[in-house]
Amino acid sequence: MSQLLHTKGLRKSFGAVKAADDVSITITANERVSLIGSNGAGKTTFANMVTGYLKPDAGSIEFLGKEISKLSPREVTRQGIARSFQIPQVFLQLSVLDNMLVAIACSHGELSFTRSSHRAEAIDSATRLLERFALQAYCDRKVVEMPGGMRKLLDIAMALTATPKLLLLDEPTSGVSVDEKFPMMDTVSAALETEGVSVLFVEHDMEIVQRYSKRVIAFYSGRVIADASPADVLDDEQVQLYVTGRRK
Repeated sequence: MSQLLHTKGLRKSFGAVKAADDVSITITANERVSLIGSNGAGKTTFANMVTGYLKPDAGSIEFLGKEISKLSPREVTRQGIARSFQIPQVFLQLSVLDNMLVAIACSHGELSFTRSSHRAEAIDSATRLLERFALQAYCDRKVVEMPGGMRKLLDIAMALTATPKLLLLDEPTSGVSVDEKFPMMDTVSAALETEGVSVLFVEHDMEIVQRYSKRVIAFYSGRVIADASPADVLDDEQVQLYVTGRRK
């Protein structure tokens, strides 16, 4: 399979805390991978290094064969890596459509005070994405009026305006009600089905991990302690001891 992302020997410390300790991971095309681990295990640090929000102390990050560890978040996005956030990065007082149009303008380097973002081609592109995420009914509503799950979907739809090859989702079901989480993830999965994008998501909900990922990478104390299928990782003794708290 075609290699997209390859990290080798990543290290990152915050004082005496090792948030990443020799992390080497390869992600290939069209994968669905979840990152699991307790709070502080290193999974979000890994995601932040890959997307340029943190610089590693040592090691390398290659995307499509190019070293990207020194690039800014915006430059990383231009290389083909996009992300959503645990707390959706949206403009609450703007409409859903206007949020999409801002994202499109930013992703194409066309955000301007003198040029309108309400161009026909941009509106068409935004509308198509909103339809795929079942958000067309909210098009003209302010984001502040939307429930949490819908805001998460909008944040992910905005990330896709950059047409990424790799999409990182930071705890997509965090703060989403039990009734919303599976329908929301079903919508995300269906929307991404034809995108040809690999998905790497940080997740605490093991039901979501088992249902929506093909591969699981488990972190503990800044290290990868398991990397395999969901069934194999969740059956791993170290994972049960340090991550899920379940024992045989």
